[in-house]
Amino acid sequence: MNMRDFITLAGSALLFLFHMTQTEGCPLSCNCKLLGEEEGLQVDCSSRELVEVPALPANTKRLYLQNNSLTTVPPGALDSLHSLEEVKMSDNPWHCDCHILYLKLWLEDTSASWLANIRCASPAPVRMKALRQLSGNELGVCKRLLPVKCLEFFWRDLALIAGAIITLLLVAWALKGSKKLVYQITRRQ
Repeated sequence: MNMRDFITLAGSALLFLFHMTQTEGCPLSCNCKLLGEEEGLQVDCSSRELVEVPALPANTKRLYLQNNSLTTVPPGALDSLHSLEEVKMSDNPWHCDCHILYLKLWLEDTSASWLANIRCASPAPVRMKALRQLSGNELGVCKRLLPVKCLEFFWRDLALIAGAIITLLLVAWALKGSKKLVYQITRRQ
């Protein structure tokens, strides 16, 4: 093997490795395509019957999630996609209650034009309405506004505060009692 063949083979191997590292974060249920060496990925998850958004590579430039069974997007699921240039999420049975608020706000912040094609499938009062047209009143109030973990922290913090208050009261009572004891001892002497 001469030097030229070796360089060609080494270059091809490096290009292949670069392509593999760029697409290794591709969700199993999606097809990923490298858009260029430094361009990012096109992640096509359309028509896969997905019920939740898969973990997505941070270098996603184009994201296609249309024609699935998505009803909502969990808070934070799209926050790492800083280089996103195109999103398609239409033709999903979006459930437009308070849980869809993250997606609505994320799309408003990222690109309002992407929000235009998302229509609600349920509940009945907002069926077929565009998500961008819904107000906070139409999205409803969830029974549990705080996530479960936040509620656990709330009760833990409440118990800690109650314990601190009881401890302070006991210390104050002990100091008051010790002052009386010192007064009685000095009076007897």
